[in-house]
Amino acid sequence: MNVILLLAMILFVLMAWIGRSKGIRSFFSLVLNFMIVFLSVIFMLDSSVNPIIVTIIASIGISAVNLFFINEVNKKTITAFIATIVTISLLFLFIYIIAKEAMIQGFGEEEIDEIITVYSLYLGIDFVKVTVSMIIMSTIGAIIDVAISITSPMQEIADQDPHIKRKELFLSGMTIGKDILGSNANTLFFAFIGAYMALLIWVKDLSYSFGEMINSKIISAEIITIFCAGIGIALVIPIASYINAYVLTNDSTKK
Repeated sequence: MNVILLLAMILFVLMAWIGRSKGIRSFFSLVLNFMIVFLSVIFMLDSSVNPIIVTIIASIGISAVNLFFINEVNKKTITAFIATIVTISLLFLFIYIIAKEAMIQGFGEEEIDEIITVYSLYLGIDFVKVTVSMIIMSTIGAIIDVAISITSPMQEIADQDPHIKRKELFLSGMTIGKDILGSNANTLFFAFIGAYMALLIWVKDLSYSFGEMINSKIISAEIITIFCAGIGIALVIPIASYINAYVLTNDSTKK
């Protein structure tokens, strides 16, 4: 506990020193996001509550905190918020179908022996929906980051050239998106690999063949999560670019 508090204090001091007021808001946004996720888990434990509905509400809350609380309410954060919600809405149906067909919900064989000795497996929860929620929660931060990374420079371009055409502004957003697509996809990949490095070592100790490893529920679930997160990042680029180009060119036309 003392180590956690020490690390939190160091992070707060560094964020406040480097980011000033925005850095302080960014730190408290971490606390707010943690509270949203924690409350989401509590609500999901209630079998009468639909985990997907909880995740939609949580996604809206997390998006609002990361965009409006940190960067304030303006055109670029509003369009980034809309693009994020549209992207997540499209992802829900896609991920639900993938999770159901791949049957990655629930616990893998590697986890059963340890879990059944302590916990009951009869939780009364639809684990397909929980899996969808988990994947969305894993990728929402990256989607928000990409959305604001596109809308912010597009705003600057529109301010510098008020007469820019919608198509040109959209293509500028796509160019910006192409530059950040690869780095964000790799960031997701290494974040998941780093978090599950111990699992990979354990699988190696079990002498799994490559086929057994890929077909293992616990491994395949993480691989599918990485790909779905990458799809979400790729999808938000044209959505954010188009919405932002539409809003900015409409504003310039009215002026």
